[in-house]
Amino acid sequence: MVHSIEALGVGAQVSAYLDDTYLEQVETRVIAVGERDGTRWAAVEYCLFHPQGGGQPADRGWLEDAEIIPVRDREPGLVVAMAPESGSPENSSLPPLAEGQKVRARIDLQARTAHAALHTAGHLVEAVGRMQGWEMVASNHFPGQARIEFQAPRTDTRLADPEGREEVTAVLRAAVAAAVADDLPVFARCLADGRRVVHLDELHSAPCGGTHVRSLGDLAEVALPTLKVKKGRIRVSYTATHVPYTATHVPGTGTHLPYAAAPHVSGTESRRSH
Repeated sequence: MVHSIEALGVGAQVSAYLDDTYLEQVETRVIAVGERDGTRWAAVEYCLFHPQGGGQPADRGWLEDAEIIPVRDREPGLVVAMAPESGSPENSSLPPLAEGQKVRARIDLQARTAHAALHTAGHLVEAVGRMQGWEMVASNHFPGQARIEFQAPRTDTRLADPEGREEVTAVLRAAVAAAVADDLPVFARCLADGRRVVHLDELHSAPCGGTHVRSLGDLAEVALPTLKVKKGRIRVSYTATHVPYTATHVPGTGTHLPYAAAPHVSGTESRRSH
């Protein structure tokens, strides 16, 4: 669905990817152009593209028909669109664009929702880990690499042997499953200092600049293999997907039509029934 927006001041950029995870396409305008290492880039006013950062991969997207990858450029302080390095030779650079030019921006919504599901599931894993008295020290929300690493301020004897680690993992799985079954809302609030804080209802909150699902009931196929302990760090790996997304954006409301889905959480394998 295409949305048009009113023009803002020159150089202003709206981080639309933070406002609506599920917005797939907009008509906007170019607000800046330039080069980075000899490669053209363009920044658009209404930016749908989430750049890589915070443990989350960059979105896949397009400006008109040109495939792009978003990058946060420190000099202009904007998220800029560049041709992907892995693109074909004929698509190795953006076509010439001019400031003020109207363009259509689009993201790969399937990839976006996959990234959002992993990121939200990571926050949930962090939340249930903190219930054990652990402190998060690292996170990664990339597909195939997703994990949260903790440290235990006090010795946790349950982690000393395989049976104990499996027992603790079962506790984590049960807590994750309960939160997903409760379909806790996920939302963001901005603090007075400008920081954006993402909340899993009252269960957990953390500063975050990533994309997230609307509620934990959007998560599916959440799986936690048995945790590992290495060099004093507790590593909880996980996988998660988004429930089949069939909602339709309602113009002018910022909402989506609901759909039915049933979550499931397991150790190494999950199945869903509808």
